[in-house]
Amino acid sequence: MKDLDLTPWLIRMSQGDEQAFQVVYESTRDHAYRLISYLAPRKEDIGDIMSEVYFELFRSLNKYDPEQSFASWFSGLIVRQVRNWKRKEWRLFRITEKLMQSTTKSSDPAAELRLTALSDRLDLLPILQTLPLKFKEVIVLRYYQDCSLEDIAELLKIPLGTVKSRHHHALKHLRRRFDQQGLRKEGDGFVY
Repeated sequence: MKDLDLTPWLIRMSQGDEQAFQVVYESTRDHAYRLISYLAPRKEDIGDIMSEVYFELFRSLNKYDPEQSFASWFSGLIVRQVRNWKRKEWRLFRITEKLMQSTTKSSDPAAELRLTALSDRLDLLPILQTLPLKFKEVIVLRYYQDCSLEDIAELLKIPLGTVKSRHHHALKHLRRRFDQQGLRKEGDGFVY
């Protein structure tokens, strides 16, 4: 997706051209699905989040600056939609938890965690899912989307120092989890 110039299609899409939307969707859906899969708390939410992403894309297309990389802008949009979904999910969880407390003990939050298994990253994904979202975002954007730390700061609209700190803490957490599970071997090729 990074090399594809969608600018003419985005212009047509902003003018209400349905065919242009189809071209943009077909060109970006694999990227969107992959990124959402890495960040979504539960696999069954991916389709709903995808819908939210494309609704928001259509809604906020007028905010896109053609001088900016569309891939970076779109990745930022995806990350924000996953965050919004998590906030909605958290509010629902808190309401449910309060209702359950009035009748029984609350359920174990760990039982809510659903792990996503994707392609060749099966060993890393379960551990990646244990990271808080703010750390997971940085790791996914850095290692799965090949964004620089500067790009991540711009995408997430946070200072570069914050990105570096989150990156450091996330890698520290991942190393510890790998060591605990005996998955890390000398020269295993995992970049950290």
